[in-house]
Amino acid sequence: MITVIIGTNRPDSNSSKIALKLASIYRALGENVQMLDLTELPPELFLPSAYSEKPAAFSNFSDLVLGASGLHLVVPEYNGGFPGVLKYFIDMLPFPESFEDRPVAFTGVAAGMFGALRPIEQLQQIFGYRNAQIFPNRVFIMGVHKVIDEAGEITDEKLKLRMDSQAKGFIEFISKLKP
Repeated sequence: MITVIIGTNRPDSNSSKIALKLASIYRALGENVQMLDLTELPPELFLPSAYSEKPAAFSNFSDLVLGASGLHLVVPEYNGGFPGVLKYFIDMLPFPESFEDRPVAFTGVAAGMFGALRPIEQLQQIFGYRNAQIFPNRVFIMGVHKVIDEAGEITDEKLKLRMDSQAKGFIEFISKLKP
């Protein structure tokens, strides 16, 4: 089971549109996919007491990570970094089992010309620290407004091919890492 994580809690984000397309690619390749949408995080997770005692509603989210054979993060660039809510989500997950030896892939989404390169590199450092198995084929989507239409359909054929190639490669990467 691959869990696709939408790396922002911004409603109707471009990241969520790309994540939905990515999930459909995985499904077309015969994979079971779960979506983890940070817009659905329980409000009580943001109380200071959550550091010591996680709210019961958060277990659904941590289970989507702990039960995954691989994680694929779709991450926007906000001010040269990734959204704070994603870092907070990572901090709330169980340590070390959430990422230890877990395959992880990244897709960056940005309006600018670097396609969220900086946020993905920042996340690779965090996931590397947590001993995740980082899939090296990253996809950086520059000028996201130019490659998806209002309905969220990808209009750039080269991008579709890159996303398809990344998904196929990640499936193979996961299968090679299975004991």
